[in-house]
Amino acid sequence: MAQKPLRLLACGDVEGKFDVLFNRVRAIQKKSGNFDLLLCVGNFFGSTPDAEWEEYKTGIKKVPIQTYVLGANNQETVEYFQDADGCELAENITYLGRKGIFTGSSGLQIVYLSGTESLNEPVPGYSFSPKDVSSLRTMLCSTSQFKGVDILLTSPWPKYVGNFGNSSGEVDSKKCGSALISSLATGLKPRYHFAALEKTYYERLPYRNHIVLQENAQHATRFIALANVGNPEKKKYLYAFSIVPMKLMDAAELVKQPPDVTENPYRKSGKEASVGKQIPAPEEEAACQFFFDLNEKQGRKRSSTGRDSKSSPLPKQPRKPPQPPGPCWFCLASPEVEKHLVVNIGTHCYLALAKGGLSDDHVLILPIGHYQSVVELSAEVVEEVEKYKATLRRFFKSRGKRCVLFERNYKSHHLQLQVIPVPLSCCTTDDIKDAFITQAQEQQIELLEIPEHSDIKQIAQPGAAYFYVELDTGEKLFHRIKKNFPLQFGREVLASEAILNIPDKSDWRQCQISKEEEETLARCFRKDFEPFDFTLDD
Repeated sequence: MAQKPLRLLACGDVEGKFDVLFNRVRAIQKKSGNFDLLLCVGNFFGSTPDAEWEEYKTGIKKVPIQTYVLGANNQETVEYFQDADGCELAENITYLGRKGIFTGSSGLQIVYLSGTESLNEPVPGYSFSPKDVSSLRTMLCSTSQFKGVDILLTSPWPKYVGNFGNSSGEVDSKKCGSALISSLATGLKPRYHFAALEKTYYERLPYRNHIVLQENAQHATRFIALANVGNPEKKKYLYAFSIVPMKLMDAAELVKQPPDVTENPYRKSGKEASVGKQIPAPEEEAACQFFFDLNEKQGRKRSSTGRDSKSSPLPKQPRKPPQPPGPCWFCLASPEVEKHLVVNIGTHCYLALAKGGLSDDHVLILPIGHYQSVVELSAEVVEEVEKYKATLRRFFKSRGKRCVLFERNYKSHHLQLQVIPVPLSCCTTDDIKDAFITQAQEQQIELLEIPEHSDIKQIAQPGAAYFYVELDTGEKLFHRIKKNFPLQFGREVLASEAILNIPDKSDWRQCQISKEEEETLARCFRKDFEPFDFTLDD
């Protein structure tokens, strides 16, 4: 029997507006049913004494939900939090403490850190130090079985959280926030991280906690900053969500990657996030915005040419994808990627709708790492490409279509394996094959038929320019490009009267639609493809 999710609420700075908050919670629970917990980050109390609080403290007014709060962020409110280890402030309101781990009866694990960052000694009663962060990390991360925590509660934002993500609005995450919290979030790998203090709402795109192609898949983290209660701009200060404790989840379900997942925002800024020797800082990577620029932090050293040192006794390491020469439109962690077009993500590859596609379900199979062509793919990436090809054939067959695949390794920097569905009613596989051969002859292109189970790597060397087509029978047509080649050749053949009969769509630039239309098509494809999605079984 599936575990029933917990229903939680998270709240930003209350600042003494208890009636506004709890009346809002009552209204939500009346409409949507009861929630299990309310978690408050930021300033729970206002800077001035308020008779409103006395009514809750003395029990005159009741709190409608079990509420857990963080401690003071300034000297004015320290007096409300007498016990550093946490205590009950009023009926149904509990102060968690300065730092620690709260584990509910369900197994839900919440790590909390009260206050703001301080690098000075002695540390004020409303702040945390590098030692506090180090002790939390050591407490949890020292065991080999540690996978992460369910929720992290802090008042300040983590510094750099906006890296690789969607805009954080008026808040510059490179200048504000805490580098210590960035380091803590890197180590603890929370599934949800809540913060406040900036008086704005920001839900960052989820980010991954593993290095693609180098580490096993891990769960993603969602960072959510909440605004202050009752703010006049009506910015979101209350966030409702459901969660099954990590300990009770199936491993495959836990590590399933959201379609819009990004690179970890803290990896690039390892030096900046490290303050003092007490904290193991996030791994520093080279000054490159692409996550596949993998440094060899473990294993044997490599020379500047990238070749293995002959003196090393360790076994041969898997070949790493090379660094791109500049910004790449298809590397998944690149800011250039139009992530709303991504419809499925595997371990080594992902699927995306083609921009300006020949049809609404024209997709691309792309490697997550930076590979220029099929010929250069490592064995594990080839294996996943083949799984995607087979899955897409089954998917399109169920919809009365056959698919044609082609790759043009010419004037391109990142492998794009085009997958175009063709309705069975349009033509036969032989018709498609004949159309490619006929148009190739007309343009003096030598298109060779190669054996069904042959490997392109046996024919083309890395770096060689080529074009190849793969039919739904497995038959392949191959052309070695020696000088010039028409960039739209594959599209032109498929768009011709002999196949799809949409010659006006042979140029993708003539087929572009609005972002909103693209988002709608992507949502539809994800929904339709889900029953065939092999990544859910891994």
